Amino acid sequence: MYPDHEFGYELLVCRYAELAWHPSEGRRPAIVARQLGTRDRRWDTVVIEVDPEAFALRRAFGDRGLDSDLLHVVRHAPPEWTWYRDALPDPGYPWRYVRQAVHRAAGRGLIEKRRRGNRIECRRLRPYPDWVRRIVAIENKPDLDRSAADALADQLGHDVETALADEVWLATSATGERVEPALLRSMPVEAGVLTTEFAGGIDEDAASVAWHPSDIAPATRDPETITRRLVIAERAYGKGWRSFHETMRPDCHAFELRRAGRGLLPYCTAKKRCQTARECSGSCPEFAPEPPTWRTRGWPIEGGPGKGMTALLARRRERMRDRQVDAQAAGER
Repeated sequence: MYPDHEFGYELLVCRYAELAWHPSEGRRPAIVARQLGTRDRRWDTVVIEVDPEAFALRRAFGDRGLDSDLLHVVRHAPPEWTWYRDALPDPGYPWRYVRQAVHRAAGRGLIEKRRRGNRIECRRLRPYPDWVRRIVAIENKPDLDRSAADALADQLGHDVETALADEVWLATSATGERVEPALLRSMPVEAGVLTTEFAGGIDEDAASVAWHPSDIAPATRDPETITRRLVIAERAYGKGWRSFHETMRPDCHAFELRRAGRGLLPYCTAKKRCQTARECSGSCPEFAPEPPTWRTRGWPIEGGPGKGMTALLARRRERMRDRQVDAQAAGER
């Protein structure tokens, strides 16, 4: 099954990256997410290459991502009990928000806190690890016509200039021509080009490198950029790329998951094709919610097919995150 829109193509690129990253330099431990970035720039696919040993330590902080306020607390929490305003760097915004973050961090078991007199003290349970090795940004454009190429050239040029990511790529469908059209467009030479052949389904050989990217990481990064990168990595850790069920309606009669090789894609039996995230909503004229009685079922449905599909996607996200830890454990044996 091959989707005919960019949303489905994006999911296939994410699954390929999960199976076979890095496409030119051999397997690297990594987690994959989509539609992440900053206020000024959002990337289609984000690959976070991780240090397996440090990633195993990150797993001890739980399955949810840490926002910027929590990161401020967790990264700087002291080893001994200390008043939080003495322990943490000046955040550049009111301390009351830091105090709220201290309470949230303690509530999630990320740090310890106690009240001593009229002061809130905190201490770390464990050091926050340096688990992110590299961040890779991928723009997905299956059909690269001239207007799309012009827009992408500007976006990829911005990525190269800001160097928030370490490497940037364009992923596009292979045409079979002697010289792929993507190589004839005015793309930044620092950006790699990945040509994909997903019609036969997803596996490790479903893409090839048409142009190798440059490493655009600067020799040093300022603390603000380091924090921005870590926020992106934490969002990728918590969200993953299978979170499309959160913005679609798996509780609809017509919603299914169908195989595309080693991948799973959302499929609408009413439209008889892979639907887009925008189409799959409660306002769709074909939307037919599951009967309430379905949602009260027990094992193996656990609340109906929609709940079952949501649980399946969540389990697959957890399995891929745990695989990075298992790889480290296997290397130690």
